[in-house]
Amino acid sequence: MNYLTCELLIEDEIEILIKDLNKESQAWEDGKKTAGSHASKVKNNMQLNRDSKTSRKYSHLILNKILSNSLIKSFALPKTIHGIMFTKSLENMEYGRHIDNPFMSSGRSDLSFTIALTDKSSYGGGELIIEEINNEKEVKLKAGEIIIYPSSHLHSVKKVEYGERIVCVGWIESYVKSIEKREYLFDLDAGARGLLAKNGRSDELDLIFKSYSNLLRLLGD
Repeated sequence: MNYLTCELLIEDEIEILIKDLNKESQAWEDGKKTAGSHASKVKNNMQLNRDSKTSRKYSHLILNKILSNSLIKSFALPKTIHGIMFTKSLENMEYGRHIDNPFMSSGRSDLSFTIALTDKSSYGGGELIIEEINNEKEVKLKAGEIIIYPSSHLHSVKKVEYGERIVCVGWIESYVKSIEKREYLFDLDAGARGLLAKNGRSDELDLIFKSYSNLLRLLGD
């Protein structure tokens, strides 16, 4: 499974976050400031200055929410979560086809994530497009949902037709770089936890958890 989508933020958290973001009228700046040399040519959005009080406060909240989510931890095996920022796309803004930098000052990008802060029903267009060899995945999230996907995929954000698209984005350096190996570990962990919930602890299940832990040691870095 290359992608994971799940709920991350609750309605009350989103309401307070959006209210505080809207207070920071002077801290929003051109999104090109953090784009690479190639991506900057196709990036047309706004982002909240990372040094602003609101950005620091809510980056910490997002970090804690991700690290406390057992499904995300099993899927992504996060070693470092970095580069968290808040972006806004107004009418006619878009982010053209690009690839994320493999290495940033804050860490390696194995996985990228987007968290919707405005609901998909509140704006037109603005779909996240993730490209595969013979397929495109089109994503538009409910407020509070997160999607995590491989940073190695070309992706883009369609032009916003009306309304505002406000999201939080960031990157994950995983303990396991390989998409394929992470998928094997995720399936093994999900299967073992499902058996534990259904049947309770057993000596046989202990062996499965032992194998999972030792495989993670073997495959991780």
